[in-house]
Formats: sequence, structure tokens, C-alpha cells
Amino acid sequence: MKVKLPTTHRKSRVEILPLMDMVFLLLVVFIYTMLSMAVHRGLKLDLPRSEIAEPEKQLILSVSIDEKGVVYVDKQMVSIDKLTDTLFTMTHDKKDPGVLLFADRKIPYQELFNVLDKIKKAGLTRISLQAEVEK
Repeated sequence: MKVKLPTTHRKSRVEILPLMDMVFLLLVVFIYTMLSMAVHRGLKLDLPRSEIAEPEKQLILSVSIDEKGVVYVDKQMVSIDKLTDTLFTMTHDKKDPGVLLFADRKIPYQELFNVLDKIKKAGLTRISLQAEVEK
């Protein structure tokens, strides 16, 4: 025997809670990704350690010196002789430019100062030496 059930027409609706969860998750991932990209623009180096090191985020250029003494400006290799000209052409039209200086802990102190001199000759005075936070 066939039983007939009463048919009720329910209005279909969109459940919004799972949608809000997904949008929030995407927002968190996007913010985290953007922050991680903005903080570290230099090469992967073995930086010196400091107890109070804090990365600066408003500076526009990244100068890196690897353990062999090779200099990079925003991950592009530059000879030490052309560093001043390269930095000047990249920053001459910027207002109050700065430099994040990443130097491997194994380079000689004199090489670090040679690069600092070239940066200052380019007219850049906002220089931030980068270090890893000691844990």
C-alpha cells in the first residue's frame, strides 16, 4: 500500500555561515601573506642575532651582502663599484628613501663598512641594519 505524505513547499535559502567562514579564512590568509612579503625583501642570509631586533617596513630598498661579499640590490647582483650609481638612480626621485641592509655574519667588518660608505655616497641616510631576533 502506498502512503501519501503531505508535500510542503519549503522555500530554498542560502546558508550564509559557511560562506562567512570561508571569506574570513581567505582574508586572514591574504593579510598574513602580504605581511610576510613586505617584511623580508633581502636574500636568505645567516644574519647576526640581536635581542631587540625589529624589522622596519617603510624602507624601499634591500641591499644584501652574502658570505662571499657579493652585493645584491633587491635580489639583483650589483658590483661594489656600481652600487652608488645604482642606488642613486633607483632613489633620486623618491621622498626620504631608506635601505634595509642584510649582511651575512661571516663577512669581514671592513666589507660592511665599504658597502655602508657606498650607500651614504648615494645620498641615503636612512639605513637599517637587519638582524635575527635571538630566541
